[in-house]
Amino acid sequence: MSFDYELDFDSIDFRKNPEKYRVGRGEQGVLLVEPYKSEILPEWRFKTPDHAKESSNTIYNMFLQYKEDNDFVGMDMARKFLQMGYTRARRYANYPGGKKYNDDGGINDRKIDEQKAESAAIFESTWKLAREDKDYLKRKKEHQRKYG
Repeated sequence: MSFDYELDFDSIDFRKNPEKYRVGRGEQGVLLVEPYKSEILPEWRFKTPDHAKESSNTIYNMFLQYKEDNDFVGMDMARKFLQMGYTRARRYANYPGGKKYNDDGGINDRKIDEQKAESAAIFESTWKLAREDKDYLKRKKEHQRKYG
């Protein structure tokens, strides 16, 4: 089952109702699923490699805490924020201001920002730790089997 954007995200506490959560693809729902969005988003930064290092470590530690708390939805949301750290930093690394498309719909010229590229690499390595975690993968499969 794919991510359900028809849910009333403003009223659902996914910690209390994990059965309503769908993993979806990639980063789907990363800015919708509460209370995790409110817990993780304030820690999410990639402006400089130092910010990225601190942020990705903090979010990965949250991933581990959710794991310890047997909270798969929290684990998956932390994984999504790590993935989003990589993809957004990569976008800003390739395009000034993160703007890939110009006002006419054409693609802007790429100009590599080495600092953002380093931030992306930091998030990518931490994202890989989360997404390849054997316990995470087991819980993901179980959640999908149970709830879709």
